[in-house]
Amino acid sequence: MTDRLRPHRLRLGVNIDHVATVRNARGGDHPDPVRAAEIVASVGGDGITAHLREDRRHIRDADLRRIQDATDLPLNLEMAATEEMLEIALRHSPHAACIVPEKREERTTEGGLDAAGQHNHLAPFVARLNDAGIRTSLFIEASERQLDAAHRLGAPVVEFHTGEYAHAFLDGDSEKLASELKRITDMAALAAKNGIEPHAGHGLTYENVQPIAAIPQIAELNIGHYLVGEAIFVGLEESVRKMRDLMDEARG
Repeated sequence: MTDRLRPHRLRLGVNIDHVATVRNARGGDHPDPVRAAEIVASVGGDGITAHLREDRRHIRDADLRRIQDATDLPLNLEMAATEEMLEIALRHSPHAACIVPEKREERTTEGGLDAAGQHNHLAPFVARLNDAGIRTSLFIEASERQLDAAHRLGAPVVEFHTGEYAHAFLDGDSEKLASELKRITDMAALAAKNGIEPHAGHGLTYENVQPIAAIPQIAELNIGHYLVGEAIFVGLEESVRKMRDLMDEARG
């Protein structure tokens, strides 16, 4: 078993959507998200995350196959629970598919998926992805209700939305920060106890990542916007390498 697949090593999945956002702002093909994927692979990233949105505001359909062809890193396809996205996922067979809530007007994903309230809608999507051998994940809030729904749906993975934790850190609200960290910690332990692999992501930075990275049950962090933003100043290699080092340090 390679190091990048050892269960004790916290994996880093890098979301390269916003490399494509910059490309699309001018049209053409520069900067190329495929090049970003190759750089991530070269500096210790463990996976590539890409969100194919309904409006194609960043990642485009053709990018998916190009990313898969360019690197051996597993592709995690973030997708809405729609027939169009299911068909694309089944055609490309990514390593994983993370079902996320999606609103056309939002700038970024604004919260977790309501897996409990949308159980009947989500069930056939999770079943078909699982049947195709695609590792299905649900992007949810760290709550017992949502985790129970993920368990009933048969999702092998959940990704906890860390947005409220990140906001509390930014606001300097120590009481809420402690509460959010405890909530995520408790739900990660419960997920693992129930046989679900917990991941986490959203709003994670150099400054706030280590308390989340130190949660022993969490197997993977997915981080994108911050790393691409830092890359403007220091390069993508350095931004990913520094995040990797901070995560490893948090795990001791």
